[in-house]
Amino acid sequence: MELSTGALLALAGFGGGTVLGVAARAGRFCAMGALEDWFLGGDTRRLRAWALAIAVAMAATQVLAHAGLIDLSRSVYLGHAIPWPGAVVGGLMFGLGMALVGTCGFGTLARIGGGDLRAVVTFLVMGVSAYMAMGGITGLLRRVVFEPRGATAQPAPSLDALVDRVAGLDTGALPGLAVAVVLGGWALGGGSFRQAPRLIWSGVAVGLAIAAGWLVTARLGADPFAPQKLESFTFVRPLGDTIVYLMTFSGAAITFGIGSVFGVIAGAFAGARLKREFRWEACDDVRELRRHLIGAFLMGTGGILAYGCTVGQGLSAASALSLTAPVTIMAIALGSRIGIAWLVEGDLRGVFARVRLAFGRQDP
Repeated sequence: MELSTGALLALAGFGGGTVLGVAARAGRFCAMGALEDWFLGGDTRRLRAWALAIAVAMAATQVLAHAGLIDLSRSVYLGHAIPWPGAVVGGLMFGLGMALVGTCGFGTLARIGGGDLRAVVTFLVMGVSAYMAMGGITGLLRRVVFEPRGATAQPAPSLDALVDRVAGLDTGALPGLAVAVVLGGWALGGGSFRQAPRLIWSGVAVGLAIAAGWLVTARLGADPFAPQKLESFTFVRPLGDTIVYLMTFSGAAITFGIGSVFGVIAGAFAGARLKREFRWEACDDVRELRRHLIGAFLMGTGGILAYGCTVGQGLSAASALSLTAPVTIMAIALGSRIGIAWLVEGDLRGVFARVRLAFGRQDP
């Protein structure tokens, strides 16, 4: 039986998602965990794993792009106008929601694979709220307040295109490779990080999976009879797409994103079993459930406003050298810091104090 283009892409998404899921459970690759370690303890090891993943994804993606294997201008991050207000407000909302839940959309799937029933609730609310923000009731507010208009409705150049414009020459993949070298150098500059092979392999594996996502959707998606969009991994809209697919299976089409959702859960399940960490968990009380509901709604809505999440903007958009990526990443980090201050410290006075402390410490 010959598989459709969508089915082939879904299988590819499942494979890459499995890698991400294993990295999350067995490699402790987690955005919220990295930020918590940094903010509360000054430990940058998991943050360095993220920096290494970005560096690997960026270097590999830029080499593929400048070799003519992928056209990143077709991606949502470069082919559309940049929603700058949405990047900031959506990033703050996503970060705050991430702090309330304790993880992001990607981490939610990894938790489901580990037997966390709270994550199932987060998954459902996040997916529904994402769809609401795309075309539902909150989508009306998004289009009125955050949709770019006029001069701002023109797609902004990527970082490499901007450098070429300023320099007046074609620099090729050099800007992306230069940023990747800086990020990779910082990541590997920590002595304690270099002594954590689990974090190193998880960062490298995730970065390669992001680049592979671009390549697979570019090559398989170039079907003249059933063209597919160019994309890599992100975990906001695909959660909603998965819910719709499960409800309307007979009349729905499977996609790369849906396959990646199932892949992360499968990979996380395998990783949890491998480390003997699989166990059923649920909310302790009504307050915890309420916190998860609010956080999931903020992540689903904020992720659509920002055109991505910690993976979509933090890795995929960054690998494409989108100018929204660093803005959204900083907004997410700030939003999560506000949430941590609220939950752990009881007020917002320490939001920046521990950040200064973390910067002041020297990682051995």
